[in-house]
Amino acid sequence: MPTGPDEESIRSVNDLTAHWARLAVGPGEGRGTVFSAAAVWPLLALLAAGADGPARAELRAVLNLPGAADAAGQGRRMVEVLRAADGVDAAVGLWTRRDIPIRPAWEARLPDGVRGELTGDPERDGRALDAWAAGHTDGAIPSMPVPTGPDLAMALAGALLVRTRWTVPFSEGRLTPETGPWRGRRLAGLYRSGGDQDAVRVAPDTPAGPLTVAEIRGDNGLDVHLLLAAEGVSGADVLAAGPGVLTGDHATVPGSALPYGNPGPGVTVADETGWDDRPVLVTSTARFTVRAEHDLLERPGVFGLRTAVDRSTGHFPGISPVPLAVSSARQNTVAAFTARGFEAAAVTAFGMVRASGVPMRRSRRVTACFERPYGFLAVHRGSGLILAAGWVAEPDEAPDRSW
Repeated sequence: MPTGPDEESIRSVNDLTAHWARLAVGPGEGRGTVFSAAAVWPLLALLAAGADGPARAELRAVLNLPGAADAAGQGRRMVEVLRAADGVDAAVGLWTRRDIPIRPAWEARLPDGVRGELTGDPERDGRALDAWAAGHTDGAIPSMPVPTGPDLAMALAGALLVRTRWTVPFSEGRLTPETGPWRGRRLAGLYRSGGDQDAVRVAPDTPAGPLTVAEIRGDNGLDVHLLLAAEGVSGADVLAAGPGVLTGDHATVPGSALPYGNPGPGVTVADETGWDDRPVLVTSTARFTVRAEHDLLERPGVFGLRTAVDRSTGHFPGISPVPLAVSSARQNTVAAFTARGFEAAAVTAFGMVRASGVPMRRSRRVTACFERPYGFLAVHRGSGLILAAGWVAEPDEAPDRSW
């Protein structure tokens, strides 16, 4: 990856992942979901670069950017870093109405991407925006999550597509858990064995209690980490603790050093008799596909948007001389974990409208068994940047055939 966001920016993305996790999964073991703070952060940075007053302060606080930091530069570099990573594609698009002039200085700082026009026709604009979303996610996200209509003055969107193939693929079979919420169900199981026992680690002391982490390595520098806690632990707590385990904030014990017995959630360490005396790690889990839609304005403070949604005045004079306020902020996301690899896609869109009371003016421009609800983090290996995170509450059912 090229020179890009500093370690503080990457930590800021990962911190937003942990914070969002507590809200996205819900209480208890939670509902299945997937989200990407990495797909939101650059857009928030670009908005921060054009904001002033309380809106600017709130956005920069969420981004953990000091007052002198170049928000637009950080957002642009984050997109460039994502684009340069193997297995990752990122795009940014900006659409405005003809009567909404954009400051040249702000527009010049945007990442290279689409610059389109909004007509005010909901169907026509919807088709153009949906085509962009589908085109930049290979059809995984077929529609742009922004309401179109005559009031939509500007749309700023980002797309993220993450793909990797496992260096060691799984075998497919039927998985029927004997305990937990999935007990007795016939699931599409994935199994594999190998000699690297340290691909599984146990963090004995995290805010979520003991946590088992299994690293599934991809062939292009992207890895997926499966996270399992004790039964009954909140899925939100599991995902919130995960980034800290990955960054070393919580000590872990590698699989080769785990004691015999059950040293961690889902982990068993024992001797077995056979023809081969080499150590082995057996990993089993369930295939899954998770989709989610997120309305960021349900909790605007999490994303630094509390003031920006106030339509009584404008908040982004650095973007346009026309006073603007945020009218919508949404993300649609999907992730799939299969025998051969992992894929995640996200489209995030911010809608902007004229602030009220503004006169109209016209202008043109080990054995590790993940057999009950668990979390996952897709991470760029070189930087530690979390690209996607999710919670698996409903895995795929096994196909109706004999194994």
